[in-house]
Amino acid sequence: MYANPVAYIFSCIFVLLAHCSMLANIYFNGNYETINSVIVLGAAVLILDIVYFILMLFFKQISYAVDFLLILILNMSVIFQSCFGGVSFNLRHYITCIAALAACKVGFLFCRNYKWLQDQKLYIYGGIGVLMVVILLFTGARSMWIDFDGFSIQPSEFIKPLFVLACSTSIMDQQRKHKILFFNVVYENFALFGLTAAIVLLQWWCRDLGSLPTFMGIYASGFLLRICYPKAKFSKKKLIAAGALLIAVGLVAMKFAPEYVQHRLHVDIWSDKTGDGYQQSQALIGIASGGWFGVGAGKGNLCNVFAYDCDIVFSTICEEWGLLYGLMMVCVILIMIAIPLINPPRSYFHGTMSAGVCAAFVVQMALNIFGSCNLIPFTGVTIPFISTGGSSMVVSGLMIGMLMACQSPVFKEPKKPKKKAKPVPAWRWTE
Repeated sequence: MYANPVAYIFSCIFVLLAHCSMLANIYFNGNYETINSVIVLGAAVLILDIVYFILMLFFKQISYAVDFLLILILNMSVIFQSCFGGVSFNLRHYITCIAALAACKVGFLFCRNYKWLQDQKLYIYGGIGVLMVVILLFTGARSMWIDFDGFSIQPSEFIKPLFVLACSTSIMDQQRKHKILFFNVVYENFALFGLTAAIVLLQWWCRDLGSLPTFMGIYASGFLLRICYPKAKFSKKKLIAAGALLIAVGLVAMKFAPEYVQHRLHVDIWSDKTGDGYQQSQALIGIASGGWFGVGAGKGNLCNVFAYDCDIVFSTICEEWGLLYGLMMVCVILIMIAIPLINPPRSYFHGTMSAGVCAAFVVQMALNIFGSCNLIPFTGVTIPFISTGGSSMVVSGLMIGMLMACQSPVFKEPKKPKKKAKPVPAWRWTE
């Protein structure tokens, strides 16, 4: 372990105190029938804290800052989700948070060796292709979900970490240029563009355009780092032209978007409060009624609105806990994903990977929060680690593990062949 033991202990105390203060808020200001509800919730949160603190010691890392922020936000999420409409321990969300912690360690171990990952590019592309075929064959008519008895899976969520890895590159990859007519091109860049186009078509076919900005954010970050790698001779004019082309494509897409998307772009939520504007209008009313400090855990009314725990979860938290807690939640997530960018990774591949993960999280949060606040059309995407949903939670944990791997990478040099010992002349053995 590389962490300072004193800093490690103080970080543990800080996380425990943060969760205890939230539990105390529930005890004094929450809506619960018996004290047992608060005791069960508090025991589950504190036990998960302590168990994870111990398990962290078995993973050799340069820094544990992201780990502490992860367990902080996940147990904050458990507390939030257990209080909507009344204090009652949300076991299902608790289990998905544990699954996210396990997925985090899988992502950490899987992505530490960037040289091995680069050699698996073909399998990464193949994995995305398999998931796309599964979506087309098993999710039903133009849907993104596979339903089982009692639960469902969204395969498109698992495309995100693979797409981040596909967009990740090294300087060596970009220097393998080939002459076509008068241009020097990199074949891998064309393959990535084709993969992105296939994902866009799949999202359009499945009528899940709300997730498109997330994939485009990942691609944009990867594209910029591909053309702006150190000592890259790329014209600024071409970069401006690429940006202008992207804006033009976005405007054309908005112009010719499907009818239901056009309606969302132009709907007046206050004149249609019982129709398409119902969720957003209720979300804004909830934020306003909560104020800075909220009406109290379990005392809100948004729990009666559809998707209160996922699509408009930011508004639900602001109503019961206050805008102060909502902004604090957002800051914790932003700091967690910003740490790997503040401490630059030691390989260009890891740098591109961390930029893609951060882009995905920022876009998702922006779409959810701005949509709930009626600043942009409502999309229905989730806030990482906060909204309910097993697929989203597991993938978010996996991607945070990828960020941790960027800070504690493994470098394995190729083994050099052992030199054969030269035979000793026979005369050297004679006196």
